[in-house]
Amino acid sequence: MKPFFLIVAYLVAVTLPLILSAWFGGPPRQFHQELASGLGMLAFSMVLIEFILSGRFKTISNGIGLDVTMRFHQIMARTALVFALLHPLLYQGTPSGGQRPWDPTRELTLTTDFSALSTGIAAYLLLPGLVVLAIGRTQLGFKYETWRLLHGVGALLIAVLLLHHTVYAGRYGSQPVMCWVWLAMTGVAVGSLLTVYLLAPLLQRARPWRVTSVVQLTPKQWEVTVKPDGHRGLDYKAGQFVWLNVGHNPFSMKENPFSICSAPAAGPEISFMIKELGDFTRTIGQIKAETVAYLDGPYGNLTVDSRAEPGVALIAGGVGLAPLLGILRQMRQTGDSRKVKLIYGNRLIEQIAYRDELNGGLGAENVVHVLSEPPETWHGETGFIDAALIDRVFSEQEVSEWVFVMCGPAVMMDIVEDHLVKRGTPSHRILSERFGYD
Repeated sequence: MKPFFLIVAYLVAVTLPLILSAWFGGPPRQFHQELASGLGMLAFSMVLIEFILSGRFKTISNGIGLDVTMRFHQIMARTALVFALLHPLLYQGTPSGGQRPWDPTRELTLTTDFSALSTGIAAYLLLPGLVVLAIGRTQLGFKYETWRLLHGVGALLIAVLLLHHTVYAGRYGSQPVMCWVWLAMTGVAVGSLLTVYLLAPLLQRARPWRVTSVVQLTPKQWEVTVKPDGHRGLDYKAGQFVWLNVGHNPFSMKENPFSICSAPAAGPEISFMIKELGDFTRTIGQIKAETVAYLDGPYGNLTVDSRAEPGVALIAGGVGLAPLLGILRQMRQTGDSRKVKLIYGNRLIEQIAYRDELNGGLGAENVVHVLSEPPETWHGETGFIDAALIDRVFSEQEVSEWVFVMCGPAVMMDIVEDHLVKRGTPSHRILSERFGYD
């Protein structure tokens, strides 16, 4: 039911200015003029709600997944951009000029006051750039930290510009009631931004962590373990993730999301399985013990706690093993009696991490290793994790009754999910999380 209520809440928040404008805004104008104003108001309110959707608020993301929240944020940003671009074009043919004695409500005319229009023009030019930069961040070569700072500052600037334009250039926005509505909504948006960039780091500074070990697992994979420094630690569930900041000020943008591969029942120390991919991860091996770290979390719904299915199917691709390893370790620590099978795919044999732990904990018969580039001496599965492999590993009863948890490349998860659904696995028994920060 939570997704339904969140959708309703979103629709109410986005359309509230539109409804109030229709109530307090006076007699209607021609259709194309009303449509132009309506799209402009919708675009502004959607931009303001975007601040909340991207703010890592657990009240919103818990129960539906932060990846779903982020994807909705991305889709709505594109929709708001379309509305904003159409907004001024639909005023074609509308008389313009200052306020006329015969038109006190500006029902028939558009303002030509440059001070009121300039902020709207600036926002009109900035918003496409913000969206394009987000979509093409990787292709343009922006570091995540740089992009995140530009994205936050750019969004804040656009919100302030739109507030001025809406109140001073809009027929409806100039109404006293609407001025307060827009001010209140902008205040909430800015408040959510300050919560993420100021309040959250302040709270993190009061709860530091220290690196206890950095262990190389494979040629390009590491296990980093941290312990709480002067506090009880983190209350999390196996399979969840956090944003990790190692060696930097808590107000720094240099934090990255990593899944927890340790078990909550094992104690307050937390471990992460990290692969060398970006600027930060390439320096993992250089981290020294006792380096200060900060954690923001936990987030995510990739957990099997309190589920009643008789078995747990874990499907991992590469470093996607991390949250599933946390689940396995937690089940072993708590004496969980449910049956477990694991499919673990890699490109090369030397990329297989925790091989002895996996085979020893589950039994070799319940662990299926898959290599896309196997050596000549390899006798296990080859190729990729696909529908045929799923059929060979899981029986019809297991497919219909077990819970399937997967993490890895999006292509792999798409293939597995589609096949499971075709074979009759209920969607609520398929758990996965996808992240694309655009």
